[in-house]
Amino acid sequence: MKNGNFTPRETVSELDRYIIGQHKAKRAVAIALRNRWRRQQVTSDLREEIAPRNIIMIGPTGVGKTEIARRLAKLAHAPFVKVEASKFTEVGYVGRDVESMIRDLVENAIQICEKEALERVQTRGQDAAEERLAKMILAAQKPPVQPPPEAKPQTHQFGPLSFQISPQQQQPQPFYSESEVNDIRQKLRDGELDEMEVELDVTDTHNPFMTIFGAGGTEEVNLQDMMSQMPGFKGRTKRRRLKVPDALEVLKQQEAQKLIDHDKVQRDAVQRTEQAGIVFLDEIDKVGSDRRVGGPDVSREGVQRDLLPIVEGSTVSTKYGSVKTDHILFIAAGAFHVSKVADLIPELQGRFPIRVELDSLEKGDFIRILTEPKNALTKQYQALMSTEGIEVVFEPDAVEELAGYAEEANRRSENIGARRLYTIMEALLEELSYDASERPQSKFIVDVDYVKSRLDPILSDEDLAKYIL
Repeated sequence: MKNGNFTPRETVSELDRYIIGQHKAKRAVAIALRNRWRRQQVTSDLREEIAPRNIIMIGPTGVGKTEIARRLAKLAHAPFVKVEASKFTEVGYVGRDVESMIRDLVENAIQICEKEALERVQTRGQDAAEERLAKMILAAQKPPVQPPPEAKPQTHQFGPLSFQISPQQQQPQPFYSESEVNDIRQKLRDGELDEMEVELDVTDTHNPFMTIFGAGGTEEVNLQDMMSQMPGFKGRTKRRRLKVPDALEVLKQQEAQKLIDHDKVQRDAVQRTEQAGIVFLDEIDKVGSDRRVGGPDVSREGVQRDLLPIVEGSTVSTKYGSVKTDHILFIAAGAFHVSKVADLIPELQGRFPIRVELDSLEKGDFIRILTEPKNALTKQYQALMSTEGIEVVFEPDAVEELAGYAEEANRRSENIGARRLYTIMEALLEELSYDASERPQSKFIVDVDYVKSRLDPILSDEDLAKYIL
């Protein structure tokens, strides 16, 4: 199974490792993922005409809608962004512009492509970093005799502004034999110099943000990006004193950054965004309203109309170039308790041809969620407590009892699905979590009696259960 080359059955099998049930939704996203691969195999004249089949997931909170989309993107190594439709406002109001989701998607693609590019040059970067650090250590042991000449400040013009920048002093580079460098490199690898400290110029990563107001709403702007275009501010560094292992890691990143082609990374990221991007539109039901009723809900329809061109295919300008949204997969989700899918404008409904209803979770599902997934809550708590030397054992009857309490709590108050298990587990193990560091190393057994003793007092008091569970 290669990236993006999963069969639908393989995709569902992978999703089953993390998400219990919801087979219809898994099948729908698995088919959508496979159709992307199929589209790439089609002849070029027809390929551009094949649009993705966008999906609407309908179901209460906590049943796995977001997790299915997130795991799918991770599985396919695809750019992914999750946005709440309710955060957007109609153009003209103060709020986020709908095009910002595509800009965020490109940023995510840049991170993915840059990480892949860095992994390809790790070995060369390690070698270059070791050589550079070895020469720095040798320079500290054998400093140059002649001091460098005093550098004069230089004046730079940036529009109507002028800046006077003092150039960094360039230290003379003495010659070191290959045997000297190799001796230091061997000591680095053997850990003999781990306690030694060196001075290193590291990039100033302080990234202040500011918010600007424009025709498309409010957007955050990275001041570091703006300042880097000004003379004297590009690639600013600060001097730090680091131990050799930390300095080697910093140098490895710096050397790897030099080895990758950043222009190619940006081109690949834009292409991957266009061909493999996934946007998860959560709370889509919050922007739906009965169109026969006016009043304060009028801006909701405006948000839908702003979303429409993005979903059906348009071109969005980003700082990395123009991005076409024609083949980006949009997965929308909502509980649709108050509104219905039919309350969305017809044009937007037509762009989501696949509708999947997710099932509410019951006691049997909770039992499986607590034990089967790779990241099950019981396994998480066992791993956390093992760091304190305590082995936590959950008996099968206790897990069944926990599932019953979760189902009952959901029935009595708001149904929040599997998220109820977080509150149940935290209430159950609160005392152990508090004094685990003071207990001797031992085995802690969670049985039915312990579960009842911890949760019965809470569940029997309706007011207390309302706030704790």
